Amino acid sequence: MSRAVAIETIKLRKTYGTLAAVDDLTFQVYAGEVFGLLGPNGAGKSTTLRILITLLRPTSGQAIVLGHDVARDADLVRRLIGYVPQERAIDRFLTGREHLLLLADLYHLPKDEAQRRIPELLKLVDLEARADQPAKTYSGGMKRKLDIACGLLPNPKVLFLDEPTLGLDVQSRLRIWDYVRQLKARGITIVMTTNYLDEADQLCDRLAILDGGRIRAMGSPAELKAGLGGDIVSLTIGAEDAGRIEALATALRVLPMVRAVTAKPSGLDIRVESSEKALPAVLEAANRTSCRLELVDYHRPRLDDVFVAHTGHAIRSEFPETEE
Repeated sequence: MSRAVAIETIKLRKTYGTLAAVDDLTFQVYAGEVFGLLGPNGAGKSTTLRILITLLRPTSGQAIVLGHDVARDADLVRRLIGYVPQERAIDRFLTGREHLLLLADLYHLPKDEAQRRIPELLKLVDLEARADQPAKTYSGGMKRKLDIACGLLPNPKVLFLDEPTLGLDVQSRLRIWDYVRQLKARGITIVMTTNYLDEADQLCDRLAILDGGRIRAMGSPAELKAGLGGDIVSLTIGAEDAGRIEALATALRVLPMVRAVTAKPSGLDIRVESSEKALPAVLEAANRTSCRLELVDYHRPRLDDVFVAHTGHAIRSEFPETEE
């Protein structure tokens, strides 16, 4: 049975001079699912999101939200969506309720609808008890919950979340995850950007891995992990033997049970058919190349292994995010 499509992009491209921020993006988001754009800083996630919410015009290609072209029908698209930005736009002197009342005026919501929806939203995000206190007294997690309430005020059919838990402590992140699950249960289609692998794994029905402005892989977290097959053996090599890592990698790549070898500054990640069968051969190769192993770990494929397999590098970047 075919599923209703809420969002579709076709060969979407956005360039700044000679730089392609996003390049040839084609994907569909089904109605009622949580769809993730996963990638490191500068991968093109925020650029893609800004095109979908009509803040940027694509250089070429097409993006359709709920049947409407984001470039031609921008005003109509804006009336159907909600958006929670990465940067918080909260006035520290206004209360939570005052934020929602102000936003209701900006959305031109009828007064009776605003009076009905605002208490519902405050209850949904668990801010009823603090609704009439100024935002400067809120924790980071409470401010993020207020952001989500603001994004839901126009009763959107599609909600866009840009890095919804960036900078939050673990407990606040888990609470935000619960609210995202509640929104999905209400039938809202959610598109979220994230560079947290655990967040994508826990929340997303499907996700697109972005790197360098292109989609490198797409599917459910379970499908992507199963697609790698086998096990991952991770070796941490002593600093004094770092110069022998490449020699060990070369020795391992010729073993019949080894599918792939990825070098890291501190060692190697080895994708094998079976860790139990491969481990003796891996240890023998390390001994033969005089690499002293500080740690050996093996596990089923995780989402970080998927990311490395499709991009050739880990998701974490040493550089802060600028404009995507």
